[in-house]
Amino acid sequence: MNLLGAILTFAIALAVIYIVGSLLVIPIKIIWRLIYNGIIGGVTLFLINLIGGFFGLTLPITPLTALLVGFLGVPGVIILLIFHFL
Repeated sequence: MNLLGAILTFAIALAVIYIVGSLLVIPIKIIWRLIYNGIIGGVTLFLINLIGGFFGLTLPITPLTALLVGFLGVPGVIILLIFHFL
């Protein structure tokens, strides 16, 4: 194998690694964002139930509320509060 063939093979391999890496980074960012939103929203929901318990304000933690808070984070908790007061 000559030097030009080796360089070309190496360049193609680097391009393939870059493309595959780029395709994998986007879904990982989305997954991390969902995990982050879920943790922040869950902590917010817990704190509202903890502090709101003194005032008679509690939000039930059900699979539906967990999904809403998991996808939307703090805005999901605000939506739950609005629906609670309606």
